[in-house]
Amino acid sequence: MPRTARDVVFVDGVRTPFGKAGPKGLYAETRADDLIVRVIRELRRRNPSLPADRIDEVAIAATTQTGDQGLTIGRSAAVLAGLPKSVPGYAIDRMCAGAMTAVTTVAGGIAFGAYDVAVAGGVEHMGRHPMGEGVDPNPRFLAEKLVDPSALVMGSTAENLHDRFPHITRERADAYALRSQQKVAAAYEAGKIQPDLVPMAIRSQEKGYGLATADEPPRPDTTLEGLAGLKTPFRPHGHVTAGNAAGLNDGATGCIVAAEDVAAELGLPVRMRLVDYAFAGVEPEVMGVGPVPATEKLLARNSITMDDIGLIEINEAFAVQVIAFLDHFKIADDDRRVNPWGGAIALGHPLASSGVRLMMQLARQFAERPDVRFGLTTMCVGMGMGGTVLWENPNFEGGK
Repeated sequence: MPRTARDVVFVDGVRTPFGKAGPKGLYAETRADDLIVRVIRELRRRNPSLPADRIDEVAIAATTQTGDQGLTIGRSAAVLAGLPKSVPGYAIDRMCAGAMTAVTTVAGGIAFGAYDVAVAGGVEHMGRHPMGEGVDPNPRFLAEKLVDPSALVMGSTAENLHDRFPHITRERADAYALRSQQKVAAAYEAGKIQPDLVPMAIRSQEKGYGLATADEPPRPDTTLEGLAGLKTPFRPHGHVTAGNAAGLNDGATGCIVAAEDVAAELGLPVRMRLVDYAFAGVEPEVMGVGPVPATEKLLARNSITMDDIGLIEINEAFAVQVIAFLDHFKIADDDRRVNPWGGAIALGHPLASSGVRLMMQLARQFAERPDVRFGLTTMCVGMGMGGTVLWENPNFEGGK
C-alpha cells in the first residue's frame, strides 16, 4: 500500500525557567521528572482543543538516564502528567541534541503516518546528574586512538577549536558572550522570553516553598573587563571561561508536533512548518564544528543557501563554536539574524532539553517576522556531532 508523506508542524512549546546546577541552584531539591511533568501539563493547559487520547507518543530526552531521569522518562512522565495510560512514551538520547532528536524522530513518524500528534521534549538536571555520571568509556577509545583524550571533556574540545581557528581569539569570544547577555536582558525587558516559561514550584529545606518564574543563569551586569579576568579552567592561558560558555544547568522543555491536517482538524495553532533536518558526525575532539556539516547537508538537499535563511537559533555551548559556524558561512559575529534574543551563554544549556528551547524562540520570532520565510535551529553535540532543523514560517507574506 503506497505511503504519502504528510506535512509536520510545530504547534506549541513551553519550558521551565532554567536553573543553575548545584546545591544552591533553583532546582537543587526538585526532581528532574517533576520538571518535565510540569511542562507536559502546561502544554495540555495551553492547548485545550487537543484531546489527551489524541496524543500518540511522548518522546522525552535526557543525557544522563539514571535516577529521576531514568525509568523510560517519556513513559513515566506521561503517566505522572495524567495522560491516559493508553498514551505510550519512550526515552531518547543524543547528548545535547536530545530534545531536537525527539522532535525529528516523532516528526518522521508523523510524516510516515504512524502518528498524528506527539509530545517531544527533554530534561536535564545537571545538579543531580552531572554530565558523564556513571559512564564507563571503553578503553579502546584511547588504546586504539579512536578519539583524542580531550574528546570527552567538552571544555577541552572548545579549546581545540581555538587551536584549529587561531583567528577566533579569546577577545572575540568574550565580545560574543557579552552580546548574548545583553540580548537576553533586552529580550526579558521587552517581555519576549516570559511567554514560553511555565512557573515551577520549588522547595528548599532551608527556605521552604517557592516559585521559579525566570531563568536563573543570566548575568545582565556582565562587562568585557569582568569576562577578561575570568580563569581558563580547561587549559593554562587558554581561551574558554565560565563567561564565554554555557553553564551547568537544570531545566525541561517540551512541544507539541502534529500533522498539519490534524492540527487544522483539532483547531491547533501552526507556529512553524518542518521542512527538513540533518545530523552529521565530526571528529569528537572538535565536536563544536558539528553544526557546519549538518547545515551544509541540509541546505544542499533543499537547494537553498544561507542567504535564504532569515533567522538562526544556534545553541551557544561555547562562543568559539558559534563563531566557527558564523565564519564558515561568512556571517558577521553580530548578524541580526542570529539569536536575536540571546542564547545559552546567558540562558543556560540543560543538555538534552536545549533543542526545543531553540525551536520555541524561533517560533515566537516567526510570528513577529512575516518577512522571513526560512529559519534554522542548530547545535553541536557531544561525542562529535551536529544537528540542524530547517523550518518554514507559516506567517510568511512574500518578499524577503
